[in-house]
Amino acid sequence: MADTTAETSRTARSGRLPAGVYLLGFCLFAMGSAEFLLAGVLPSVATDLEVSLSSAGYLITAFALGVVIGGPPFAVLSVRWPRRTTLMITQGVFAVSIAVGLVGDDYSVLLATRVVAGVAYAGFFAVATVTAISLVTAERNARASGVVVSGLSVAMVAGGPAGTLLSHYTAWQGGFWVVVTLTVAGAVGCSFVVPKGQRRTTPAAESLVSRELANLRNPLLWGMWAITVLTTGAYMITYNYLAAMLADITALSEAWIPAVLTLFGVGAFVGLSIGGRVSDRRPHSALLSGTVAVAVLSLTMVVAIQQGWAAAAIAFLLGIGAFVVNPAIYGRVFALAAHAPTLAGATTVSAFQLGISLTPALAGFALGQGAALTVVCVIGATLACCALPLILNDRAHRRRQR
Repeated sequence: MADTTAETSRTARSGRLPAGVYLLGFCLFAMGSAEFLLAGVLPSVATDLEVSLSSAGYLITAFALGVVIGGPPFAVLSVRWPRRTTLMITQGVFAVSIAVGLVGDDYSVLLATRVVAGVAYAGFFAVATVTAISLVTAERNARASGVVVSGLSVAMVAGGPAGTLLSHYTAWQGGFWVVVTLTVAGAVGCSFVVPKGQRRTTPAAESLVSRELANLRNPLLWGMWAITVLTTGAYMITYNYLAAMLADITALSEAWIPAVLTLFGVGAFVGLSIGGRVSDRRPHSALLSGTVAVAVLSLTMVVAIQQGWAAAAIAFLLGIGAFVVNPAIYGRVFALAAHAPTLAGATTVSAFQLGISLTPALAGFALGQGAALTVVCVIGATLACCALPLILNDRAHRRRQR
């Protein structure tokens, strides 16, 4: 523990973040690539497993449900374990579940293993962000969590597309085997880089569990989780249907559509970098500016989608606005749950996934009524506007407390 404190002090003076923070970002990149990879190979999966495309789509839903339902309970159970142990176990379970699904070569097996992988992913995500902030001083919490979450942005920019490309040459399983390999490598890295935590005694563990559960009575945390669901749904609904809009409305060449999607991911990486630095001092400035940007840019996309260059520019800016918000969300959650952050972190991950999983239902309902495809952008702007009063309320509470 003394070595950890000394390292934190040295990195604080140098302005650098500890190596463990960047390793956790890499681990999240490896695991997150599996989430973005499946969408790119879904037709191949459906053909190989002899199921419909809509049935294959349930594999994405299964992963999200595993995150939403299993993450918080896993976080409570893992309070009794040292964090390094928990990180390695969750990565191990994730890698094994992905591998079993690939070897099983059966739809039912793959569906079940996706749920298990979602639970493990949520558990790792929550403990990783908590571990990252434990490695830095308090004024750099948002920056450290931003670096960890940026692993998802890199997965979106590079992991998913690269895995999809590889899978076209090696069958759809090829990209997932790379994910398994990188996840195992990350787990091994954690055994060397992440400081070893002390095993907690039973009374201490019981006290920690009680404090974790007590957080659920804090209405401000529930407000932040509502903000997470709304803001995530606001930008993801446009992103999820961006390829379809580029093909049907913009009539963009199929070869250029991945490039526009990648621009969104590049913007997301930029947004995380900006948000991580701003959010430690002014979290609500990041929340408000990012959410307003998502609302305005979503509406702008309704017009911009007519021209390829304009749609590409808006996609890049939308990525920036959307991911400026994420470090601020984590910064506020960990500030509100400073003494018991594990369950709060896991529930935040679940809130992100809930926001993602709601978008197909909202879009499906609107499109089922005969609305134009660009209605998804209007829905995104509406969700962002609904988040604004909650952000203003949280800011008012923070000012009164200060």
